Amino acid sequence: MSLEKLIQRCANKDRKAQEEVYRLFAGKLFALCLKYSRNKTEAEDNLQDGFIQIFDKVKQFKHKGSFEGWMKRIVINTALQKYREKNVLNLVNDNAIEDEVVVEVEEVEISLDYLLNLIQELPNQYRLVFNLYVLDGYSHKEVAKALNISEGTSKSNLSRARGILKNKIEWNQQEPGQYKAY
Repeated sequence: MSLEKLIQRCANKDRKAQEEVYRLFAGKLFALCLKYSRNKTEAEDNLQDGFIQIFDKVKQFKHKGSFEGWMKRIVINTALQKYREKNVLNLVNDNAIEDEVVVEVEEVEISLDYLLNLIQELPNQYRLVFNLYVLDGYSHKEVAKALNISEGTSKSNLSRARGILKNKIEWNQQEPGQYKAY
């Protein structure tokens, strides 16, 4: 069955079609949820809540752009909304934009799992800005709008996130075996 037909059936509340869409996209969306969650349990909750939103809003999909991209936006927005509701999103409002931190990736060998663990350990405000900007390609303007902060705060929080990650990676290189997830 074509994706367009599945989407149409989902819009008509067809549970079998919803099951099929879940089966097709849950893996990719779960990986996305891991980026915006502190742990696997929270990621599972975000995935579940994201799919509820997707199926509630599927009639709003205009068949312009990819369905997967549309779903990713919903999942990200669902995760961000949960943080806003819990008031755990205390973004640092710093007008001083620090110099951009650069990590020489080619000099450092780390696993993707290890890097994701480091990202999950970032304070919420830095993790969310880092994920939106670096991993999901949002502009600082889009990050600012999504998180209700200024563009300067977005840039500052990104710089601080990169600095924390750089320090942790450098520390791991000096203290091998401490947090490696190879």
